[in-house]
Amino acid sequence: MVGCLRFFSSFKGRNCGEVAPERDPVLLVSGIAGSILHSRSKKFGFQSRVWVRILLADMEFKKKLWSVYNSQTGYTETLDENTEIVVPEDDYGLYAINILDPSLVVKCVHLTEVYHFHDMIDMLIGCGYKKGTTLFGYGYDFRQSNRIDKLMEALKVKLETAYKASGGRKVNIISHSMGGILILCFMSLHNDVFSKYVKKWICIACPFQGAPGCINDSLLTGLQFVDGFESYFFVSRWTMHQLVVECPSIYEMLANPEYKWKKQPEIQVWRKHTKDGEFDVNLESYGPIQSISLFEEALRHNELNYDGKRIALPFNFAILKWAAGTRQVMHDAKLPDGVCFYNIYGTSFDTPFDVCYGSEKSPIEDLSEICHTMPQYSYVQGDGTVPAESAKADGLPAVERVEVTASHRGLLRDERVFQLIEKWLDIEPTVSKLSKISKVADAQPIKPVIN
Repeated sequence: MVGCLRFFSSFKGRNCGEVAPERDPVLLVSGIAGSILHSRSKKFGFQSRVWVRILLADMEFKKKLWSVYNSQTGYTETLDENTEIVVPEDDYGLYAINILDPSLVVKCVHLTEVYHFHDMIDMLIGCGYKKGTTLFGYGYDFRQSNRIDKLMEALKVKLETAYKASGGRKVNIISHSMGGILILCFMSLHNDVFSKYVKKWICIACPFQGAPGCINDSLLTGLQFVDGFESYFFVSRWTMHQLVVECPSIYEMLANPEYKWKKQPEIQVWRKHTKDGEFDVNLESYGPIQSISLFEEALRHNELNYDGKRIALPFNFAILKWAAGTRQVMHDAKLPDGVCFYNIYGTSFDTPFDVCYGSEKSPIEDLSEICHTMPQYSYVQGDGTVPAESAKADGLPAVERVEVTASHRGLLRDERVFQLIEKWLDIEPTVSKLSKISKVADAQPIKPVIN
């Protein structure tokens, strides 16, 4: 009951003073796994939520969301030939990025892991924004590449819709995590459209140079989206692994090998070698470029069983080649004149950077064993997912870059982040408290060199 009361009370909104008669529209853009996905029957048209769901999650995920990459089209396609994956457009795109499992049980317990843009939407509405006029959401099929045509075209339509609905006012974009990569790709490929429709871009927790620890390990052992007791009702780590191996979006967040890291991220393996009946154990290290051969060897036997068929899922070199093209698109991005860019990134949380498999006492002999080994991390400063070094290296002429003490998903409901947004959107005339709660980083552009 307490959880339910907390849920309903959250809609009281913020007191931002008198509602302004006109506001520039805001478009919220989600990140990896930050959009509801529906499985839609091609024959009958009915839909069921496949991501995110707490109950029956693993079973539905395997049946309807497991996919393979089509190198001819560039799209990742679901293995279920009778269905297609779609993103619901309800509530002007806000439904898909609000509460990722909008079931009554989840709302009552206020499961913050799936309360995505909910608190920010509530805050903006409390400050006078109106759904369908000045507030919109953009959810997308996050399995796909961040520069794939369908995602780019849909974003163009969304920007134009927001622009027209608000009476021809330019749009302020607020992106989270991988959503920043998608926006960067759009800005690079459709710079004229971006210039026409966008006024400000507020970027939150974007892995501009990659998220080495988390992404390396997700390709090798999987990904756990929900921790704690709830994880027993959710998609398993290994089930997630079998999806991400075929997702261009994941490959596009590998560590940028051309970026000048303070310390190059590594995958380390305690390795056992046997020769002539003798063996020795040594620690092998693989940087961003050398890691490719490790991925290839570790995943050479990887496969899944789908509908009685065994499907090979090795490391996908076609996706890697596509992702290299995406990295070049990101490098070529230019912020149009007149568009203001702001960057918020998380700090003070241990964030995976190097990842190590095996130990001196229990070494890895065959690299395929890695995929069934729990990793050990070395950590750097960040939001728990994206290193601060990567998140602030946007390479753009930022008005401000601000670090906030919050976790990756926690940034979307952090009071300090809300105050920054209010400041940059000109919602509040003064923000004297900002100097006490955040540290403004050097706004000097950081442009990585890519050959």
